[in-house]
Amino acid sequence: MDIFLNILFGFQVVFRPENLFLSFIGCLIGTLVGVLPGLGPPAAIGLLLPVSYHLSPVGAIIMLSGIYYGAMYGGSTTSVLINIPGESASVVTCLDGYQMARQGRAGPALAVCAIGSFIAGTISVVGLMLIAPPLATVALAFGPPEYTALMTAGFVILTYLASSSMPKSLIMATFGLFISTIGLDSVSGENRFAGSVVELWDGVDLVPTVMGLFGVSEVLMNLEKMGSERIEIVKGKIKDLFPTNEDWRRFLPSSLRGTITGFFLGILPGGGAALSSFVSYAIERKISKYPEKFGTGMIEGVACPESANNSATGGSFIPLLTLGIPSNPVMALLLGAFMIHGITPSPLIIQEHPDIFWGLIASMYIGNVMLLVLNLPLVGIWVQLLRIPYRILFPLILLLCLIGVYSVNSSTIDIYVMIIFGVIGYLTRKTQYEAAPFILALVLGRMFEKSLRKSLLMSGGSLSIFFSRPISCGFILLAIFLLTSPLVFRRKVSTRRLEMK
Repeated sequence: MDIFLNILFGFQVVFRPENLFLSFIGCLIGTLVGVLPGLGPPAAIGLLLPVSYHLSPVGAIIMLSGIYYGAMYGGSTTSVLINIPGESASVVTCLDGYQMARQGRAGPALAVCAIGSFIAGTISVVGLMLIAPPLATVALAFGPPEYTALMTAGFVILTYLASSSMPKSLIMATFGLFISTIGLDSVSGENRFAGSVVELWDGVDLVPTVMGLFGVSEVLMNLEKMGSERIEIVKGKIKDLFPTNEDWRRFLPSSLRGTITGFFLGILPGGGAALSSFVSYAIERKISKYPEKFGTGMIEGVACPESANNSATGGSFIPLLTLGIPSNPVMALLLGAFMIHGITPSPLIIQEHPDIFWGLIASMYIGNVMLLVLNLPLVGIWVQLLRIPYRILFPLILLLCLIGVYSVNSSTIDIYVMIIFGVIGYLTRKTQYEAAPFILALVLGRMFEKSLRKSLLMSGGSLSIFFSRPISCGFILLAIFLLTSPLVFRRKVSTRRLEMK
């Protein structure tokens, strides 16, 4: 009974005019970000973090969250129409969605994306509502050693699941931890690596770092490719928008399977929408009676990844809200948004900030309805936006980045930080080093350092405290297993090859 009263309270929060408006703005911007290739939720949220300073905490979180799950909706539009994923999570949608468009079925493909996303988003919010409160109760048993071990496991899991090699991911995570130490030591007050640059004494700011790493680097990558690739837009009017009865029969089971897969993978650190869509597509192809037809315009190949990436967004909020652990770069930015407003996500957030917790959940219900209404009728407008040449778009993106960064602290140092990380982001992309472990380490670095120091103070400097407590010991053993398993696997493969010879 309490859960219904709580969700009613959440709807009271979100139906305040200002919060309802911010939810709509977030969904609209998110859809636009998803439609336009080359920006992405991390950069968009980074751009709007300065704006959130002037909003109420609940309004800021509602708007920024709307951008995230709105981008999952919008990313499918370009995947279907021009075979270019607006989001990394929409890469799989290209495989069958674009083929459907070429067969004259762009309408049903886009409708399946929107309806499947709505179903998955709604179910994932129900899962979030049911799982988060009991998990928060369990998490009250967490002390500094448990948080240290959990963050260690989170770093390792993210590097383990990254698409690049584990050594590269570990290097990026280590680099992020190093950058997080810049500034004054919170215990001794000693200056660390900041020198005489006063603006860096409080540490490297998250906003210019993210804008450079995602926004500026994306512009540099696209400028390099500009003119070398031809974008083919599906011509003619999009008609026959709604799926046929046969389409409904085939896509609903796929959508439900994708929803379940995406939700639970979204909870994992490093899981996220992209991994969920790939795994869901692989499962669907494995259980299909016609696996050879996937990639030729199968409606199941559109429904399952789109449902998976949208349900993963709901699942990814669970570790953030209950443990304060972000499972992907977007959640890391949202963690930064919480901290900007003086709120640290923890097991006590439901008791201390019920308006934010239940308001966010209620806003997701409302946001999914808004997104369904936005995405079905506005397809034609998104297609026209895609016709804007990138040579016009990229100066606007850079201008927004400059204005956003400077407006945070009115500091030119932040602009230099953004440019430096823009170049770093460009180089890491060229050399296939992922940014996700870096962002996670940068956001969690100071929290990790504090919990580690508290743990060592509790034990008198002994590392045995991490093995003498069951929860922390479990997380440390998991991290050790994940770090060593690739080495063991390679050794077994090498032994088998020698035996075969």
